[in-house]
Order: sequence, then structure tokens, then C-alpha cells
Amino acid sequence: MAEPKKLHIAMFPWLAFGHIIPFLELGKLIARKGHHVSFISTPRNIERLPKIPPDVAPLITLVKLPLPHVENLPENAEATTDVPHHIIPYLKKAHDGLEKPLSHFLESSSPDWIIHDFAPHWLPPIATKLGISHAFFSILKASTLCFFLIKDAQDPPTKPEHLLVPPKWVPFPTKIAFRLFEAKKIFDNYEENASGVTDIFRFMTVIQGTKALAVRTCMEIEGEWVNLLGGELHNTPVIPVSLLPPSAQESNDSSWDTIDEWLNKQEKESVVYIALGSEVEPSQEDFNELAFGLEQSGLPFFWALRKRSGSVAVELPEGFEERTKNRGVVWTDWAPQLRILAHESVGGFLSHCGWSSVIEALELGRALIMLPFLADQGLIARFLEEKQTAIEIPRNEEDGSFSRDSVAQTLTLVMKDEEGKIYRDKAKEMSTIFADEDLQYRYIDKFVEFLEHQSHVHR
Repeated sequence: MAEPKKLHIAMFPWLAFGHIIPFLELGKLIARKGHHVSFISTPRNIERLPKIPPDVAPLITLVKLPLPHVENLPENAEATTDVPHHIIPYLKKAHDGLEKPLSHFLESSSPDWIIHDFAPHWLPPIATKLGISHAFFSILKASTLCFFLIKDAQDPPTKPEHLLVPPKWVPFPTKIAFRLFEAKKIFDNYEENASGVTDIFRFMTVIQGTKALAVRTCMEIEGEWVNLLGGELHNTPVIPVSLLPPSAQESNDSSWDTIDEWLNKQEKESVVYIALGSEVEPSQEDFNELAFGLEQSGLPFFWALRKRSGSVAVELPEGFEERTKNRGVVWTDWAPQLRILAHESVGGFLSHCGWSSVIEALELGRALIMLPFLADQGLIARFLEEKQTAIEIPRNEEDGSFSRDSVAQTLTLVMKDEEGKIYRDKAKEMSTIFADEDLQYRYIDKFVEFLEHQSHVHR
């Protein structure tokens, strides 16, 4: 049988590093199969990408499309991490301005496929007109998509309370749903923002006419949700592409030596690592309770605390660093998260529950203490709780507030107590799936076979 022809695949992630990095991981795995990948983003984002390994570098072309200027968007802001949360709708508006340059690129280089994100609602008709197959790659996992991809588009939720129970089309028992304080925040996605459309409209539009819905998940952890998504909800092939754990970042800087030296002095699995991602903006009150709870727990800790551009600075409680200096580190520079989590002295991870961070933690078998703030983080937390893989810090349902006592108690439970052993054991058990490279390659093989086959049929 003839060797399938080598494909040219364009990839177009949304302007957030939580999207760009999984897209790049997928791109590298596709390139390893001998296909050519054009990875499209804005100049500044492309410059901030991790180095592409030499074995696939010749097959990956980095394409820079300048981001159009939009009022209210600061100079040089090209990713969500560059702006405070309320400015993101203007970033979406600027991103919509990439329609023309992207069309030009697609027209002049005619790739076989474009793999895109949720944001470019204007892309499907362009791809169709140019005869380019398009696939939507979701960095959200299947159970989250079952919430957002509304089965009955005529009947969207009309108030936050509608989001407090699983959608009526989920046929099996589950506790995955939003809490009231999360539902109020997420409800913004159902309302038009400064970009002129709702986020839900973007999701629902990019999925129409797509040849495939590729999802960052695997059957081993949420098979029933994948089946629901591809069966009941959408008559589109749903293809899990594995968890795409990020490749270890090379940080050749001296900062790792300093971190490593400190971690080496701690006992095995005694340190709690704290990082709330680059998007979360806790209030000063939340921040205080978190710090005091950490202090109260008496546990050794490493806190990665980088402030995002333009956000209101929150301050550590007075004297906190002085009082905890013998057992903790507050790190305000970039922290190589994967390397820290891989260190044997780290036992737990207090996380905002972004899917990428969860994947990194469970790949390395680290127990999770969860404090979700935004978007789908609450759904991910319920999903992991349902599997007894992690535990959430108790919160007030109405406003999401929490106390230092609940922080200290939850940390102690997961890191030290006998009854918390289940979370430590479950996390190690999950690492057999999350760190299974063969499993990942099998999913990628299937996805690439699909791209090759469809391309062959299409032509």
C-alpha cells in the first residue's frame, strides 16, 4: 500500500499560554510522524515559546501574524498573561482582527488541515471556501465540554442557578457542577463582552462543520464523557489526543540551582508547592487567608508567586516571610514548575486546578490540594474529587471565601494525616496513566491516522 502523503497542518491556538503550550505539544507529536506543521501566533507569543527540540524543528514553521491594535488593549499585550482579567475581551477583539492575515496565510500556503481553538468563530467559512479541512482542538477535557457545548442551543441557561446541577443531558450519576460563586463568574461567558460576541457563541460556532473534535483527555480517565460528547451531543468524531504532558522545560539559569539546593535540604515528600497559575487574581482577603493558613499548617512550602501584568498587586501579610523563613520560600521569579514537582522532597501541590497543572501534578504522582478560581477550574476540582484523587479547600458557596483554618486543616490532611493517605495513594496510582508515554503515542497515532485518512478521502 502506498505510504500516506505527508500533510501540511496549520495550528492556530487562542492567545493564552495555557492553550499555546498544549497546541505546541500536539504540533511536535504530529511533526514526529513526519508531517509539516505551521504554528501560528503573534510575534511576541512566538518569541516566548519554549525551544523546539532539534529532531522536529525542521518540520515546524513558526508563523508570526502581527496583532491588530485595539483600543483599551495595552501596547505589547499579546496573551492573557499580559493583561488583567477584565481586559481579556479586548484581546478577543484584537484576535478577531487576525481574520484577514490568517485568510491570506491559508490561501497562499494551502495546508491540508487547520487545527484551531474555540475563539475564531469566523474561521470555519474561510476554511470551507478554501477547501481546507478544519478540526477544533479543545484544551478543556471532555466532561467540561459537556457543560459548555449546549445540546439544545435554543435553551441556554438564563441564570447562574441553572449551572449548579449537571446538565440534563448527562445520563449517568455525577457530582460535577458549578458552585454558586463560580456560576456567577462563569455566567459572563453566556453574555456578550467587549469583543461583540459571547464565548459560548464562539464555542458553538467553531464546532459547526468541523471534521473532528480533538480533546486533551484519554478514555482511561473519562471514557463515559468522551462517549457522551461524541454520541449524544455532537455528530462529530470526538478524538482523545492524550493528556499531552508538557516536555520538561530547560531552565539553564542559576535560579534552578538555588531552588534545587533548598529542596535538597527538605525531607522526602514533606514540601507543599503552591502555584495558582498565571491567570488567577485572588483578592487581598483570599490571599491573606491562604498565607495565614500556610503559616498555621507548619509545613515546609515553596510558593511560586508571580504577579501578572496590570493586575492589582496583593501583598503578603506583614512579617509573613520573616516568620516562615526557616521552613518556606516565597519565589517571585519564573519557577520551573515541572522540575519542582519532580523533586522527591515535594509531596503535595496546592493548585488553582488548571488542567495543565493537574496533568503535571498527576503525571508525577503528587497529591493535590485544590483552590479553583476561574473558568472550568471548579469542574475539574469536582471531577478529581469524584475520583478521590484530590481534595478541595472548603469554601463559602455564596461568595467563595475560605478561612485560614480550612487551608491549614486541608493541607495537613493531605500532606500528613493517616486519613489523607487515600489522596496520596490515588495520585500515585493516577500517575500510571498520566505518565504513560506509550498510551500517549497510541492516541496520537490514531489522531494522525484520522488526519491522513480524511485528507485522502477529502481530495
